[in-house]
Amino acid sequence: MKNVVIIGAGPAGLTAALKLLDVAGEYNVTVLEETQVIGGISQTVRYNGNRMDIGGHRFFSKSDEIMNLWKELLPLQGVQSFDDMKLGRDKPLEANGPDPNKDDRVMLVRERVSRIYYNKHFFDYPISMKAETIKNMGFLTTMKAGFSYLKSSMFKKPETSLENFYINRFGKVLYSMFFEGYTEKLWGRHPRDISADWGAQRVKGLSIMAMLKNMFSHKGKDSKDVETSLIEQFWYPKYGPGQLWETVADDVAKKGGSVLKGYKVKNIVCENGQIKSVVCNTADGEKTIEGDVFISSMPVKDLVLGMAGDKPEKKYIDIAKGLPYRDFVTVGLLVNKLNLKNETDIKTLGNIVPDCWIYVQDTNVKLGRIQIFNNWSPYLVQDPENTVWIGLEYFCDEGDDFWNMTDEQCIAMASRELETMGVISKSDILDSHREKIKKAYPAYFDTYSEMDTLIEYLSGYDNLFCVGRNGQHRYNNMDHSMLTAIRAVEAIKTGNKDKSIIWNVNTEKQYHEVKEDKE
Repeated sequence: MKNVVIIGAGPAGLTAALKLLDVAGEYNVTVLEETQVIGGISQTVRYNGNRMDIGGHRFFSKSDEIMNLWKELLPLQGVQSFDDMKLGRDKPLEANGPDPNKDDRVMLVRERVSRIYYNKHFFDYPISMKAETIKNMGFLTTMKAGFSYLKSSMFKKPETSLENFYINRFGKVLYSMFFEGYTEKLWGRHPRDISADWGAQRVKGLSIMAMLKNMFSHKGKDSKDVETSLIEQFWYPKYGPGQLWETVADDVAKKGGSVLKGYKVKNIVCENGQIKSVVCNTADGEKTIEGDVFISSMPVKDLVLGMAGDKPEKKYIDIAKGLPYRDFVTVGLLVNKLNLKNETDIKTLGNIVPDCWIYVQDTNVKLGRIQIFNNWSPYLVQDPENTVWIGLEYFCDEGDDFWNMTDEQCIAMASRELETMGVISKSDILDSHREKIKKAYPAYFDTYSEMDTLIEYLSGYDNLFCVGRNGQHRYNNMDHSMLTAIRAVEAIKTGNKDKSIIWNVNTEKQYHEVKEDKE
């Protein structure tokens, strides 16, 4: 029996553990988790009877393999959820599926509503060209945006930066309004200093031309040209994404695997092109764990800099040292009500706006996004009919002034910003909480341009497999992270030493949240 050591109990690490234990007796699996929390950035935080989704996670994938796995772990609802039942909203139901009002192990079907809040107006996210957009932008700005787009279509810029990538697709006016400021908030760098790779991953296939096609093109059933459109619904665990990963961790334990919390990997011992063991800091002191195979979802920077024994050459250490990350802070506010009016035709509890996310493009506030947890799942909120539980998302760098604020200072700042925007009144705040997440977003600048060199080096270790968002330093969605783990397990089981199939996950040039209209 082979001993497999998995670093990290996030989506990638836990998926790898689950898949390795599909057949009993083949592998002895140990998962090492630095924190006391399961799920990584896909965790769900419990606070005073309410739950926070760190980052927001739509359960949707173009991979049927992943969708089927999610459904196996948490069956789809067979009865309408509390809010849908109350409001008379219909959702597709699974025959003999669980009742979310009685059963906990259940996946809900939710509406995808996300908008941009800019200059006290709502716009579609991603931005779309329709009458409401033109009305909110104003005739003059719309004309400027149109001519700007025509200019960008005629005079393409070399895509040497994220700025040029966006301008080529949307024109300079729309880029300045909806991409420039938000991107700088997210990454702490101007888009001109960021690789176009990030845009290629997050805006795949979207452009003004694609928007216009979707706006004006209504194809008949005999059309051979199949358009893509944004997903309208997604799945979501009753108690948030962390529920799914806590379920997987329990399943791993039932199948004989071990999930050890509070095990921070400090050193990776290398010898003759193999990983021999890892050294961990634990509450009981330093511990060494040996293995035959190692799957790493820890940050690539920490992995390379932690290698001991046969240490990496200086050029690899320098690349690893320079890999950048953005860190993440969420402020949860429980309020009596929002001051935003629901002007949509979507019914909601308390008639709040129906958005899951609201993207904040205004540059006069640091706030990046607002989550409305009531709309993700009514079961995240203790009293969803009379209170609104929101998450205010901030992007920062570990150790900067914002990161180092006390909880009280950070919550006070977030409250002021929301009041300035007209979203809430501070007098309506009932409760508050702050969460900080390190290395939430691997970034595409500095030594990222040399990442291929590091991939080649790490792939040289036959028994090391790098998976997940931080494990590959790639802005993976949850499904992509899971797929990297599944491909790694397939390679381990078949003895395939070619790691390219693992690294090639999430390199297709299509937007993440599109579906194909099948006829």
